[in-house]
Amino acid sequence: MQLGIERLMSDESLRQPLQGKKIALVGHPASVTAHMIHSLDALATCSDLRISAVFGPQHGMRGDKQDNMIESSDFVDRKHNIPVFSLYGEVRRPTNEMMSSFDVLLFDVQDLGCRIYTYITTLLYLLEACAEKGKSIWILDRPNPAGRHIEGNLLDDGWQSFVGAGRIVMRHGLTVGEIAKWFIKHHNIDVDLQVIPMDGYDPNAAPGYGWPIGDLAWVNPSPNASSLNMARCYSGTVLLEGTKLSEGRGTTVPLEIMGAPDIDIEKILEKMSDLAPQWLQGAYIRPLYFEPTFHKHVGKLCQGFQMHTDTNDYNPNTFKPFRLTLLFLKAIRALYPDYKIWRQFDYEYEKGKLPIDVINGGPVIREWVDDNNACIHDLEKLLKQHEQEWFDSIQEFIVY
Repeated sequence: MQLGIERLMSDESLRQPLQGKKIALVGHPASVTAHMIHSLDALATCSDLRISAVFGPQHGMRGDKQDNMIESSDFVDRKHNIPVFSLYGEVRRPTNEMMSSFDVLLFDVQDLGCRIYTYITTLLYLLEACAEKGKSIWILDRPNPAGRHIEGNLLDDGWQSFVGAGRIVMRHGLTVGEIAKWFIKHHNIDVDLQVIPMDGYDPNAAPGYGWPIGDLAWVNPSPNASSLNMARCYSGTVLLEGTKLSEGRGTTVPLEIMGAPDIDIEKILEKMSDLAPQWLQGAYIRPLYFEPTFHKHVGKLCQGFQMHTDTNDYNPNTFKPFRLTLLFLKAIRALYPDYKIWRQFDYEYEKGKLPIDVINGGPVIREWVDDNNACIHDLEKLLKQHEQEWFDSIQEFIVY
């Protein structure tokens, strides 16, 4: 298998349109070749290319920023002596000065396949900025570790945010190259877009089901995206960022586990099995205890569970982390009616809105959890409608 960056490096004819142009790269620590050479360093070896600037998304070009809403600053790359602009600092959209630093923008960012992961929002903003300034943007495509499977509700109109780039389901099933094409059509963007596709990528092939195990090592695209298992679980566990329950930040397996110090996990798992046993399939669910060293519930013993997708019993057709996480919340609401589930703070620069609603792109999911009369069938019907609508909207953009 060849990544987009590797095809660009190995095929001089692909690079020909770039000759004589100022080129900027959007990247982060996971922007590497299969041989662990960073894309910036790889591009710098091409004598026919002129790299003039670099852009870093959330968590920084170096990937050093641990949590949400911790901003990065601009700096100069000492090795290549070029500016590195932050798109998660004073600005999240590129300024006129930043846009003047290049003619062609290369986007080589490893995504997780989840709407709330901010890299696709940054991609949308860059598509819009390039359209406005008459610049070209090339996507050097990479795998979607969450695979081709889709799940979740569609974002409601009026709920667009930095974690909600458009009417997209939570687990969208597309590569960055594919979703860039979707953005152009559904956001009416008139931009010169080129996608350098991967060669030999099969998002349905076992055992990776989206990730080319054996061909490409895992490099954290953000500090808490520490494994393929995390990427498969993330479209569910990320919901807990809007709750008082722990998503495992402050442990060695963030966003693979969930829990709290004041719950009985055995009773909760039993209730989850009673409510919707079909939502507990596809992966092993292991009860555990953990004690976060930072973030929520620091130093407190929590009860919870971990999802394991790293065995031969993993089934991406039946593993539905979004539903599973909502089932966890529904069971807590049923067993602990007065439990204060929802957090209130400014989440990803959205003020005056509950974080859980920002995450879900509207209040419908929270309202379902809190409504004692709302049943599993109600949510399943809604999700199936939204998933079918999304599936229909993406078919013309599928490349692999």
